[in-house]
Amino acid sequence: MFSTEELESLDRSYFSVICADAYDVTIMSKNTGHVWYIHNPEYPEPGDCIIFHKHRASHLYHRHGRAGSLRQAVRSIQGHDAFQMNGRKPMERK
Repeated sequence: MFSTEELESLDRSYFSVICADAYDVTIMSKNTGHVWYIHNPEYPEPGDCIIFHKHRASHLYHRHGRAGSLRQAVRSIQGHDAFQMNGRKPMERK
């Protein structure tokens, strides 16, 4: 379950907050336009989060990973943004 303090700490200059409640946060990065859905099922441990991601609002979500807290999820998202903005290199085909 996300605390009020965690929800209030979301950086609204970095993200557009679409929805935020005790179990679900949906945000959009103002840098990349990517949409992120962070779910806290409190299973198997309290605080564990599942991070879903999509590149455009019209796309389907795909699972991005897990985090131990909302703060860790946000750091993961910001790291992904930095990767995207710094020139993602195409994969080499064999």
